[in-house]
Amino acid sequence: MQKLSLSRAIQILFLFFIVFAGLYFAKPFLVPFIIAGILAMLFLPLSRWMEKKGINRGLSAVFCILILLVVIAGVIALLTWQISDLSEDMGKMQEHAGKSVAKLKETISNTLGISPQKQQEMIKEQQSSGAGGAGKVVTAIMGSIMSMLVDTILVFVYIFLLMYLRSHIKQFILKLVPQDEKAKTIKIINDSSQVGQKYLSGMGMMIVILWIMYGIGFSIVGVKNAIFFAMLCGLLEIVPFIGNLAGTAFTLIMALSQGGGSNMIIGILITYGCVQFIQTYILEPLVVGTQVKINPLFTIIAIVIGELVWGIPGMILAIPLLGIAKIIFDNIEPLKPYGFLIAEEKKRNDTSFIDKIKGWVK
Repeated sequence: MQKLSLSRAIQILFLFFIVFAGLYFAKPFLVPFIIAGILAMLFLPLSRWMEKKGINRGLSAVFCILILLVVIAGVIALLTWQISDLSEDMGKMQEHAGKSVAKLKETISNTLGISPQKQQEMIKEQQSSGAGGAGKVVTAIMGSIMSMLVDTILVFVYIFLLMYLRSHIKQFILKLVPQDEKAKTIKIINDSSQVGQKYLSGMGMMIVILWIMYGIGFSIVGVKNAIFFAMLCGLLEIVPFIGNLAGTAFTLIMALSQGGGSNMIIGILITYGCVQFIQTYILEPLVVGTQVKINPLFTIIAIVIGELVWGIPGMILAIPLLGIAKIIFDNIEPLKPYGFLIAEEKKRNDTSFIDKIKGWVK
C-alpha cells in the first residue's frame, strides 16, 4: 500500500513536470493565442449585440478589433505627448543627475576610500569590456522588436478567428463530452467567458481610476509631468504586485533627477500608500476581486509560476487563467477540492467593512 502511494505521488510530480515543461517550450505559440482568447472574451458581448442588430459576424469581429486598435493608439498617443513634454526638461534632469552622481562618488570616496579618478577608471574599464558585445545587444533588441510585431499581428488574427469561429469551436468541445455532461460543459464555457470579460473590463476601469488618483496626488506633490507618471503607474498595474512598485520606484528616481527634495519624495510615497490602500480595500473588491475570487496565497503562487514559465506575459495572464481554472474545478466533481483550496476564505462575520462599502456604492 505504501509503495502504491509513493508510486502515485511520483506519477503526479512527473505529470506536473511534463505540463510545465510543455507550457515553457510552447510559449511562442501559447502566449499570443491565450492573450487573443481572453481579449476575444472581452469583446464577445459587443460582438453579440452587433450581430443582433443584423451585422455579419465577421464584420462585427472586425469592428471589435478596430475598437481595440483605437484604444491602444489613444494610450500610445497620450504617452507620446507626455514623453515629448518630458524630453524638454531632459537637459535640467541631466544636470541634476550629474550633481547626484558627483555626490555619490564623493560618498564612496569618503566611505570606501576609492578616489573619484579611480572610480572613473573602473567605469571606463567596464564599458570597454562590454563594447565588443554592443553589436550583439543591438541584434538582440532588433530581434525582440520583430518578434513583438509578429506576436501582435498574430494576436489580432487569432481574435478575429476565435470570434468568427466561436460556435464551431463550442460544438467541437461539446462533441468531446458525453450527452449527460453537455449542460455542465455549456455552463463551464459560459462562466469562463464571463470571468475573462469581467476581469478585463474591471481591470481597465481600475487603471483609469488609478490614472486619476495618481495624477491628482503627483500634481499636488509637485512632480513634473505628473500625468505621464500617473499613466505609467496605472498601466503597470497589469503586472500584479510588481508593476505598481516598479512605477512608483521609477517616479521616485525621475523626481530625484528633476531636483526634487525630501518633501517631494515623502509626498510620492504617501500618494503611493494612499492609492494602494484605496485600491486594495475598495477598488479591487468592488471592481476586480468580485469576479476572480482567488485567495492571496495562490494568487502569488500563480504569478510566480507564470513568471517562471512565460516571463512577464505569464504574470499578466496568471490571474484570469487561475480564475478560469477555478470555474473548471468547481464544476467537475473530482476537482472540487482544488477549487475550494484556491478560493477565497469565507468570512465568519456576517457583514464586513467592504460589504458595507459595496452597499453604500450600490
